[in-house]
Amino acid sequence: MQTRELGRSGLAISPLMLGGNVFGWTIDEATSFAVLDAFVAGGGNAIDTADGYSVWVPGHVGGESETIIGKWLRRRGRRDDVVIATKVGWEVNADNKGLKKDYILRAVEGSLKRLGTDYIDLYQSHKDDPTTPVAETLEAYAQLVKEGKVRAIGASNFTAARLSESLAASKQHGFPRYETLQNLYNLYDRAEYEKDLAPLLLPENISGIPYYGLAAGFLTGKYRTADDLQKSARGAGVGQKYLNEKGLSLLTAIDAVANRQQATPAQVALAWLMQAPAVTAPIASATSVGQVTELLEATELRLTAENLATLEQAVSVSAEAEAKA
Repeated sequence: MQTRELGRSGLAISPLMLGGNVFGWTIDEATSFAVLDAFVAGGGNAIDTADGYSVWVPGHVGGESETIIGKWLRRRGRRDDVVIATKVGWEVNADNKGLKKDYILRAVEGSLKRLGTDYIDLYQSHKDDPTTPVAETLEAYAQLVKEGKVRAIGASNFTAARLSESLAASKQHGFPRYETLQNLYNLYDRAEYEKDLAPLLLPENISGIPYYGLAAGFLTGKYRTADDLQKSARGAGVGQKYLNEKGLSLLTAIDAVANRQQATPAQVALAWLMQAPAVTAPIASATSVGQVTELLEATELRLTAENLATLEQAVSVSAEAEAKA
């Protein structure tokens, strides 16, 4: 599988990252191992997780996903074959959150232990911490890079203004810079990314690795009626945000493109992202080996100009309808 470089980091990854948020949440350890095995066997090499996955589950304390990935790495002996991306800064509990230097230096040790490794390929600020100067956060990362515990750093859920401020601080102080940005972006959720973030990412050669590439599963076509929302734990949230005139109009266009290109809706949605100028690799989760196979096939799908136009027209029409509502 052809790889793409993450910013200026020197790290090369597959054009699709496997999301680890489901490990230990909607799938157990054995199924997680099967998903990871299938992903690597199919040519994928980039796995994204976070120390906060999955604190939202009753009884979980955070780090469940990292722990499963760590067990898989040890049992399969695949550490040198994959790029591991994890995150820090989400509120794991009242005493463990934010991007202050002392916390990052403490939190990374927990991630390293759970992952069973002595280095993290891509360590990301999970969300901005407005109470901490960006230079303090970057100083922590500079120390971790110097110690060999982190190879490159990235940001997630940052505004263009805060990302720009961080880049300026890196340049001023000689700190490592954010090489990636992991923000929300998909065929439905486009406005902020394209208007504010892409114009910053492209000239700076920062890699976009957007999450929710399938809009929490909505763009797979799985949810088309209110009854469909009972199909998964994500259903309620999907219905509130995406099951509307705009979303259904977009699904109709995706279906048409999928039929013309002999692909599935999920493959079309991911292929569109992979062809977007400010995207290096979208992140998508899978809960079965079959889903992994389907997602990886999207890396070989090239949407035609006609089909790209079909999707753009649907987005434009649905956006106009939404604005009038």
